[in-house]
Amino acid sequence: MPAPVLCQSCGAGRAALRRPKTGQALCRACFVAAFEAEVHGTIVAAGLFQPGETVAVGASGGKDSTVLAHLLHLLNERHGYGLRLLLLSVDEGIAGYRDDSLEAVRRNRGRLGLPLHVVSYQELYGWSMDRIVRHVGPKNNCTFCGVFRRQALDRGAALLGADKIATGHNADDVAETVLMNFLRGDVGRLRRCAGILTGGEGALPRCKPLKHAYEKEIVLYAYFQGLDYFSTECVYAPNAYRGHARTLLKDLEAVRPSAVADLVHSGEWLAVREDVRMPTQGTCQRCGYLSSQPLCKACVLLEGLNRGLPRLGIGKPSRMQKALTGAEESEAGFQEGSQQSGKAVRTIDF
Repeated sequence: MPAPVLCQSCGAGRAALRRPKTGQALCRACFVAAFEAEVHGTIVAAGLFQPGETVAVGASGGKDSTVLAHLLHLLNERHGYGLRLLLLSVDEGIAGYRDDSLEAVRRNRGRLGLPLHVVSYQELYGWSMDRIVRHVGPKNNCTFCGVFRRQALDRGAALLGADKIATGHNADDVAETVLMNFLRGDVGRLRRCAGILTGGEGALPRCKPLKHAYEKEIVLYAYFQGLDYFSTECVYAPNAYRGHARTLLKDLEAVRPSAVADLVHSGEWLAVREDVRMPTQGTCQRCGYLSSQPLCKACVLLEGLNRGLPRLGIGKPSRMQKALTGAEESEAGFQEGSQQSGKAVRTIDF
C-alpha cells in the first residue's frame, strides 16, 4: 500500500489536495492559510482599499461572492484594513433562481453580522428579467441582464454612500472576459477588462480581490470552511456567449494548465497602438450615467422594451443611437409646437 502523501508546506499533516494553481500538495490547514495569505497579498500589492472606506460587497449568494464576503470580513479584522463592509445584492426577478440565492445571502448576513441592501430591476427599471425574456426570446438575455445589473450595483452602492464596490470575479472570469473581447474584437473593453481596479473619473471604483484566485480553489476553500452558498446556474445562462468562451477555456486548460493565468497576464500587458481611436467617456443625456454615447446602453435597451421593440438595443450603437436621438429631437419639436398652440403633450419618463 503506497505511503500517504505529506503536506509539502508543513511536512507533518497528510495532504488533502493538490493545488490546481501550483500543483503543490497541501493539507487542509496549509491550503486555507495559503489561500487567505494570497488574497491579502493581492489586496495590499494593488492598494485596493484605504482605511475608513465604505465598501459595498456584491453578494449574489454564489460561491465567489460568498467567499469574498467571508474573506474581506476575516482579513479586515485580522489585518486592520479599517473598512466598513456592506452587502449589496441585485434582485433581477428570476423566479426559482434569484429568490433562492438571496436566501443564502441573508443567511450569510446573519453569520457575518454585515448590513444587507437589495435593489431590484422591478424597482429601478419597471421590468423583471422573467418579463424581459418573455419579450426578447431565448437569445441576448445576458446582454440585458449584464447592463442592468452593472448600473443597479452602482445605483445601490451610491445610495449606501459606498466608496468602492468589491466583486467576486476570479481568475477564470477574467480569462474568459479577455478571451471573449478578443474574439469579438472589442478593443475598448479588451484594454481594461483585466484591470484589478476600474472606475474613477466620475464612476464608482470597482475592485476584484479574487482576481488571481482560481475557481477550483475558491470551491475548495468554501468547502473546507463550510461556507453556505447557492450553486445552481442561472436558468438563462446556457444561451450566453460566455458559456462558449468558458468551454473553450476549459479545453485549453486541459492541454495547458497555466492557460487561465496566461490569459490574465496577456490581458494585463495588452498594449493598444497610440493612433487607435478609443471611446471618449461622457454622460448619458437621459439618466446621467457614464456613457461613451449620447445615451447609455441601459437607456437604449429600456427604451426598446418600453416601445415594444426589445431588439432595438441589440446591434450597431451608431444605428440605434441615431434612431433614438433623432426620435427625441422630433419629439422635442412636437412638444414645442404643441406648447405654442396651448395643447398639453404626454411624455413618458423612466
